[in-house]
Amino acid sequence: MFIRYHMTPSPVTVMPETTVAEAIDIVHQKGIRHLLVADQQNHLQGILSDRDLRSARPSSIARSGERHRVEEQINNTPVSVLMTRDCLTLNPNATLDDALLLFQSRKIGALPVVSDEGKVVGIFTTADLMNAYRRLFGLGEKGSVLISIEDNGDPQAMSKLVRVMEEKQVSFTRLVRADGGGKGKTMIFLRINTYNIRAVHKALEAVGFTIHVPEAFEE
Repeated sequence: MFIRYHMTPSPVTVMPETTVAEAIDIVHQKGIRHLLVADQQNHLQGILSDRDLRSARPSSIARSGERHRVEEQINNTPVSVLMTRDCLTLNPNATLDDALLLFQSRKIGALPVVSDEGKVVGIFTTADLMNAYRRLFGLGEKGSVLISIEDNGDPQAMSKLVRVMEEKQVSFTRLVRADGGGKGKTMIFLRINTYNIRAVHKALEAVGFTIHVPEAFEE
């Protein structure tokens, strides 16, 4: 769950004096959407997105002569003019949940990962976050199935579920109790890895659990 295991280490960085034209070339060549700006000691100075670079270009409706003049001026502008200086960062020992909350609250697509000394050690994007949770919870793996179980309020429900899975030798990657967010019943979600889903249903029902099947949707 730690960022250090899921970030992109040693990310592409540029110097503050790198020109916009050079930055655009790097973004295109590397196929990336964010550039970190660091000094000679690799201390973070800011972050630059491909959107920042696109927004700096002159409008396509400008007259060709004027557009060419402005574009040439922008191309020679240092990235320090466009970059976001006071950017949010993550420590390598931050968790995936820390990153999720920042992404959600600030509507950003990437976070620089810096050491305690402020040096760039990685970058963590929303794509990295999705891939990390996919790996942790086994999404997309063969035999991976998510079971919804109605929560009957039994305080021992979670431990009972674990015992059933251990007895049946069924591996699982997620066991979560959720209150439904005020939109439904409290549920328990269990992600298992098996091809015999019916046998698991029977084992759970045998110890008193009810498998939740959503009602037909009505408009």
